[in-house]
Amino acid sequence: MHTQRKYGDLLFNVLNYTFFAAFTIICIFPFYYLFINTISSNDLSSRGLVTFYPKMVHLTNYIEVLQVKGLSQAALVSVGRTVVGTLLTVAASAFLGFLFTKRKMWGRQFWYRFVIVTMYFNAGIIPWYIVMMNLNLTNNYLAYILPAIVSPFYVILVKTFVESIPEVLQESAEMDGAGYLTIFSRIIMPLITPIAATIAIFSAVSQWNSFVDTLFLMTDSKYYTLQFVLYKYLNESTSLAAIIRNSQGSGTNIDLTNMQTATSVRTTVSMIVVLPILFVYPFFQRFFVKGIMIGAVKG
Repeated sequence: MHTQRKYGDLLFNVLNYTFFAAFTIICIFPFYYLFINTISSNDLSSRGLVTFYPKMVHLTNYIEVLQVKGLSQAALVSVGRTVVGTLLTVAASAFLGFLFTKRKMWGRQFWYRFVIVTMYFNAGIIPWYIVMMNLNLTNNYLAYILPAIVSPFYVILVKTFVESIPEVLQESAEMDGAGYLTIFSRIIMPLITPIAATIAIFSAVSQWNSFVDTLFLMTDSKYYTLQFVLYKYLNESTSLAAIIRNSQGSGTNIDLTNMQTATSVRTTVSMIVVLPILFVYPFFQRFFVKGIMIGAVKG
């Protein structure tokens, strides 16, 4: 009986590890495939001959695509909106979630329901655009920051997390004369680091990947984000590849390995946009599981 259980556990572990290993490979392979095509021969890549490992490795694609006009400015805009937007979203959503746990808050139930109901109703793009236009948020950098400062979903996570913290900590601080801002900044914020990091991940990914607001609200190229530039380049990859080839100069001896193609431009720009999130996410992952579990279940 003991031997059968031992073999059963061994079989379960083998199947378990095999399944998750295969699942991990499935998740990672698209990024790997994208990367090896950016460093392989552009001619082979455009013909679909680069599949599992790079061929005729070179880094010319990254050097030339990074020199494309407007890409560095778009990167600064994206980094700025991601950093500033994430910090303000975490601070505002955390503070509002904290306030909704205070029974002394005037109209607490009403305002909480008022915020939550916005999760279920959306007026649509046209009313949203009219409101943004009337608020003078077209061709305005604040259009990237202000609408996302408070998110009902993040408020719910923080409120549930704060309710799991013993109230005696806040009561003792109030007895010592601490106000809400002091309690929030010195007691609550250090204790809700896991859920704050979770919100930061969600907000940063959302801000970094967003391009619809740029598409509708921005006509001035200095406000273009990296994702919007990627969107344009993906649609104009053929013409952009021709521009880069022309900037390389013409000659009788054409190196097909380094000659830009629509495929090389698409894969390289996509990789440049994806890399920052891939590098940042692992640093927050250890907070993610704890934050989302405690923030989702009161107890």
